[in-house]
Parts: sequence; structure tokens; C-alpha cells
Amino acid sequence: MVDLKDRTDGFTLVELMVAMTIGLIVMSAVYSTYRTQQKSYVLQEQVAAMQQNIRAAMYYMTREIRMAGCDPTGNALAGITAAGPTTISFTRDIRGNNPASNVADGDTNDTDETITFTFDGTNNRVTRNAQALAENIDALDFVYLNQAGAPVDGTVATNIPNIQSVQVTVVARTGRGDQGYINNVSFTNQQGVQILAPQNDNFHRKTLTSVIKCRNLGL
Repeated sequence: MVDLKDRTDGFTLVELMVAMTIGLIVMSAVYSTYRTQQKSYVLQEQVAAMQQNIRAAMYYMTREIRMAGCDPTGNALAGITAAGPTTISFTRDIRGNNPASNVADGDTNDTDETITFTFDGTNNRVTRNAQALAENIDALDFVYLNQAGAPVDGTVATNIPNIQSVQVTVVARTGRGDQGYINNVSFTNQQGVQILAPQNDNFHRKTLTSVIKCRNLGL
């Protein structure tokens, strides 16, 4: 016969502490895995947004700079009007006084016929006619080439008529920093000239370049 007085029920304090410790280890591992996956997801989302942002900016600049100097009538005197390292201005004759018409009228006084792309370093963005085109931009660089493909100094007015194509380099960054990551990369344009020194911060960055042939210049 079993003496019920000798039986003990439940867990000892040591057993409870061991169980709690194992539970905490498991929960810590689960939380760590969750945090890692969450961080990876947020980073991928930020990088995707950065890539979309920089590609959109390059698309619009390429499309419109290619049309610089469009002058079907030969009377508008359209062309590049300013050519700096971080800004470009140009005119084109693509429509008349009727907004619904795309017939050139011999001047550049109509809507969207005078365009300026520039880098707003204060707000880290590219602007088109003073309106934001792309945010989270750390550098915008223009290099101007003549017919032989050699760089010309666009800040010298007499060189502007020699411009045949434009090399564009854009450096964008993510909207948020990545804790534990240090970006010490130096960015250069297509001529190998540094346009953004190492920032030594926790933002991921991407550079995109394009060579735009201004098909209406030099005709």
C-alpha cells in the first residue's frame, strides 16, 4: 500500500527556474530571428524605393535633355542655355500657343519649352523648374561632351555650342539609415572625378549614370 503522505506534487524551484531559463532562451532566439527578418524586409523596401526614385529621375532627365535644341522651324534659336556641373538649362520648340497642339510655332515661350534641372543640396533633391523631381539625392553631376566625345567646360559660354551629349551621374540614398552599417564609399562620375566623398554614415546609396545624345544639337 502506498503511503499518500510520502507523495510530493508539482515542480521544485530548481525545475521551474530551469524551465523558465529554457523558455527565455527560446523566446530570445525567436525574437532575434523576427528582428533580423524585419530589418531585412525594411532594408529591401528602402533599397527598392531608392532604386525606383533614381531611375525615375534619370528617365525624366534623359527624355527631356535629349530634346534640347528641338527647333523644327529653325526660328526658335532653341538649345542649351546654361551648362554647369550640377545644373543644366535648355530650350526647345515643341508646341504652339494652343496647349492641345504639338505643332512648333518658332519660339520657346510656351509651356514646358524652357527646362532647368538642378541639384538642391540643401534639401537633397533634384528639381525640374524648381519643382522636386526626386528626393533623397546626394549628388547630381553633368559632364558635357563635344562631337569627338571630349569633355568641354559648359560654364564657358563660347563652349556651349560645341556640346553634343551629356553624361549624367546621380547618387541616391535610402530614406532611412541602417543601424550597424557604415557607408564609407566614394562616388565618382564617368570621368573618374569624385562627386561625393565618403559620408561615413548608415545610409545605403546607389549611383546611376547615363550618356544622353542631344540629337537636335549641332544640326
